[in-house]
Amino acid sequence: MQIQIPTDRPVYDGEIATYWLDDGILVSLSKPTPRTVEVIARNVEFVKGITGGTPVPMLIYLAKSPVPDKATRAFSAQMVPVIYKAMAMVAKPGLSQIVMKMVFALKPPPIPTKSFSNDTDAKAWLKQFK
Repeated sequence: MQIQIPTDRPVYDGEIATYWLDDGILVSLSKPTPRTVEVIARNVEFVKGITGGTPVPMLIYLAKSPVPDKATRAFSAQMVPVIYKAMAMVAKPGLSQIVMKMVFALKPPPIPTKSFSNDTDAKAWLKQFK
């Protein structure tokens, strides 16, 4: 899947992702940066700056990155509903989607979250949360 970073609107290059707004949806092109509590805390503030502090639906294109430690996963779970209304994750079919489904089966995400293999379906699903 080839993701095109837009040239017709502001694009924000953050530590763990590149972001832009698309019709009320925050799009995130994930980077392979290791996630820590400190990195996530900085990213929460970065996203608040983009969205004006209002939770928005997010479409994230996943990248391979190291699995965060337990403290980072717990902190992320607390911060997700502060900045996002819903999250659609787009990944190539295969292992990453299976892992996401297994993780969510054990502990449901704090906001509506769904995995997709294409962004057309992901955007259609996210529209209900705008």
